[in-house]
Amino acid sequence: MDQMINIALPKGRLGDQVYDMFEEAGFDCPAIREKSRKLVFENREAGVRFFWVKPVDVAIYVERGAADVGVVGRDIILETEPDVYELLDLGVGLCRMAVAAPAGFRDTQSRTLRVATKFSNIARSYYASMDRDIDIIHLNGSIELAPIMGLSDVIVDIVETGNTLRANKLEIVEFFASISARLIANKSAFRFKYEGIDAITQGLSEIVGARAEEDWMKEPEGEEQS
Repeated sequence: MDQMINIALPKGRLGDQVYDMFEEAGFDCPAIREKSRKLVFENREAGVRFFWVKPVDVAIYVERGAADVGVVGRDIILETEPDVYELLDLGVGLCRMAVAAPAGFRDTQSRTLRVATKFSNIARSYYASMDRDIDIIHLNGSIELAPIMGLSDVIVDIVETGNTLRANKLEIVEFFASISARLIANKSAFRFKYEGIDAITQGLSEIVGARAEEDWMKEPEGEEQS
């Protein structure tokens, strides 16, 4: 069996952040820093092979065994419920899942609530927990436009800074789930490549712990002396 650990990384800013963590933990691949159209990079000495995929596809590659481990946002885990092991919260890609609506909106529950979202399963589960009747309107982009144009009453979406909501005169109704990047593993690979996967997990865990300690040790800025 090939004992190289195949690692699926999400394309984009999150993938870059996460690769920095792998590199810091000693699982680097210098070729990945080179400008190229390649999608697969390996370092046989470190025993790792990285490849880039769309963020929404990472869990599929891991679940089906094309990747042994991968990094995926908790939002995708909650939405798709892949049959994988969740090994570690990497503490990056931080944001929150929220319900937002036009300023002044009040849900009277006198009629079915129209909810626009790209996270249909998450929204359905959230409102089911409150026994609220909803009409899911699944969209793939520009979710904020739906209530503005009267397509929906509210939206369920990821919020990082809230700037887009404010720019479109929407406001948070409720935050209901914390989101961050997670290290996941294929169940079969976790069994047969345990030593390698565990070494990666422990190495990344040390990085996460060190960063958390640094954040904790930072003293808050004091008030200016008059």
